[in-house]
Amino acid sequence: MPLDPRPPSEASSTADAPATALRDWLQRHRRVFVLTGAGVSTDSGIPDYRDADGAWKRTPPVTWQAFTGDPATYRRYWARSHVGWPGFSASRPNAAHAALAGLERRGVLTALVTQNVDGLHQRAGSREVIDLHGRLDRVVCLACGEATPRETLQARMTDANPGWRAQASAAAPDGDADIDAAAVARFAPPWCETCGGPLKPDVVFFGENVPRERYARAVAALEAADAMLAVGTSLMVYSGFRFARIARERGLPLAILNRGRTRADALATLRLDGDCGAILSTATLAEATLAEPAPDEPAPSTATLSGAARP
Repeated sequence: MPLDPRPPSEASSTADAPATALRDWLQRHRRVFVLTGAGVSTDSGIPDYRDADGAWKRTPPVTWQAFTGDPATYRRYWARSHVGWPGFSASRPNAAHAALAGLERRGVLTALVTQNVDGLHQRAGSREVIDLHGRLDRVVCLACGEATPRETLQARMTDANPGWRAQASAAAPDGDADIDAAAVARFAPPWCETCGGPLKPDVVFFGENVPRERYARAVAALEAADAMLAVGTSLMVYSGFRFARIARERGLPLAILNRGRTRADALATLRLDGDCGAILSTATLAEATLAEPAPDEPAPSTATLSGAARP
């Protein structure tokens, strides 16, 4: 499992102060709703979308309207995805994923809602995960609804494009890759084997709505919590930002851990800027140690662990 690439002493010293603040915050809240974004997966080699100011680093992702309404966009999406998929699927959970899975095992989390489509939280051991924007490892037919594993479709696309080659100039977020336009023009995009309809990754595109049932599950989990923690997300997209607004409306403390500004900074009761993996790892390890009783001593009461005061 790839962890923080810096020497342990450097990563620790950088994370110590915010990690202490996060540890203390976690000690006061024992039913935490967690929302994660692209910044959680960057240490796994998956690029994110936005810079430290919340602005796009590159051209925004393809929209639902363009994908379904423009044959050239459909071809380009699948050509680029065919090149980007091997690297994306080879990514592994990092320290941030592992730390959040550890919090779930200790019963701290009510749910983990992720805006990411990489499935890395589940691979790290998290079980109560709501994939708000879906999963890239599944493909659905827009005509008949048939579902296909993405890995199976990858093999089909390779067979349908014998001799096709494209050099990626750069990896892009969520399994995308920058490739030459001439290579895109030579690519034969995939279609449903059952009905011949168009295929789409089982993710929520820009311009598309999060499924109502999925959103309702996430809101129910937030309402069952006594605090919210947002990690690795700028919250610029409304589908994530609205959970911060709901938390504020419910009077729930909101902690944000992210590298750079977020749309909800003004709503936060605790704002931490820095490396998600290093800070979470340090904070949750210390939190776990404090939660364990010393030898031959009684376990602390629930009241002592949770605390009555909120920030």
